[in-house]
Amino acid sequence: MLSRVAEQLYWIFRYVERADNLARFLDVGMSMALDSPADGDAVWLPLIEACAESSLFEELHPAGGAAAVEWFLLAQAQNPNAICNCIAIARENARQIREVIPNEFFEELNALHLDLQPGESFWQQALPEQLQLIRRGCQQLYGIADSSMRRDISWQFANLGRLIERAEKTARILDVKYFLLLPSPQDVGGALDELQWIALLRSASAYQMYRQHTQQPITPSGVAEFLLLDPDFPRSVRYCLNGIAEAIASIDQQPLLQSGHSLSRSLGRLQATWNFSQVGEVINLGLHQVIDELQLQINQLHSLLETRYFITNQCT
Repeated sequence: MLSRVAEQLYWIFRYVERADNLARFLDVGMSMALDSPADGDAVWLPLIEACAESSLFEELHPAGGAAAVEWFLLAQAQNPNAICNCIAIARENARQIREVIPNEFFEELNALHLDLQPGESFWQQALPEQLQLIRRGCQQLYGIADSSMRRDISWQFANLGRLIERAEKTARILDVKYFLLLPSPQDVGGALDELQWIALLRSASAYQMYRQHTQQPITPSGVAEFLLLDPDFPRSVRYCLNGIAEAIASIDQQPLLQSGHSLSRSLGRLQATWNFSQVGEVINLGLHQVIDELQLQINQLHSLLETRYFITNQCT
């Protein structure tokens, strides 16, 4: 496979996953804003922090506000990671490699892209309905890919993009609640705190699975353990990292890269950390600090993947 094609497959699915997760971010932001008695910016601005776009947002919207955050994350032309731009970039990548992806996948992605164009009926709907349509469109794309793509090297690169993006965004949305939206001491464990944790679980499509798995009250440590360390939930960090390792092993069609290779070492350290850690250890180290370190490690992993497969296509 040409490294150009591999890279485009990787980014198609990474951008679709990013659009889906940004819609989830906005959804949880709305839920928290409705339940929070505090100033709206105290709920909305942390979402910008979670997307690592605070400088650009402050430049474009110095006054801030909920409406500005919504527009910035949904359709701001100057924000390359706005949902509409993510879908547009994914669609353009897919257009260039149509012979590699199923026709149904491109048609669905193209339809979602067209729905998001100015003047379409999509923009006459309220934000909750808009987010629901975007998430449904992304889920349909996943369903088409899962049911129609051969599990060959094309699938593995597509899955790599999806899993890396998912691991990063699952950690980020957890960080929004745990660090950036910490309630006041008297509210910890209260009704508002629990409502926010429920909204967070729902944003990751994890609420029902959490209830079934734990059969315990919702607690910060329980939610953190489920979203970070659960081996079977497909949006948990641990599950994603193990899936990334399997995809790389399949791509190379040999034991996971060469002994001592920087990608092998980086991925091995990540797997060891998240396969054998316990939530108490993570919280004692500082969940925010651990998630920050995870973000750096995922970015490093992406850079190593890019070097190995998309630029030089050689071991370094």
